[in-house]
Amino acid sequence: MSGAAVIVQSEDFDPGREAEALVAGRRDVGAIATFVGLVRDANEGSGVAAMTLEHYPGMTEAALEEIVADAHKRWPLQGVRVIHRFGRLEAGARIVFVAVASAHRGAAFAACEFIMDFLKTRAPFWKKEETGEGSRWVDAREADDEAAARWHPS
Repeated sequence: MSGAAVIVQSEDFDPGREAEALVAGRRDVGAIATFVGLVRDANEGSGVAAMTLEHYPGMTEAALEEIVADAHKRWPLQGVRVIHRFGRLEAGARIVFVAVASAHRGAAFAACEFIMDFLKTRAPFWKKEETGEGSRWVDAREADDEAAARWHPS
């Protein structure tokens, strides 16, 4: 699986620099699809000041690497970069970055969406929101499960 990188870090990242690093020195890439997720300032009808993400080091990276490996099995990819942050992040902060390089846009778009759908359902992150009413843990969303399920036709 060439060109794959999975990084879990507390520091912010620069999406442009990360996308450039993915294809540096390559001339065989025809498309890069990227996704940047941000911490929203509202959820479930409450204002959100910040979110704290916790993870289990080692287990989280392994789960993300497995998701990326699954994407490589489905599409002809030339590179993937996934960065997910942890720690306390204020509303508006970047939380996740996914970039996928391929010879053609279709594979890049599909693989990027696939990685995000499974990251939301299979990566072991725990999220706690800080709201005006206090702190609360964020439950898994049924919509995320439904998005991931579409990749497994029945």
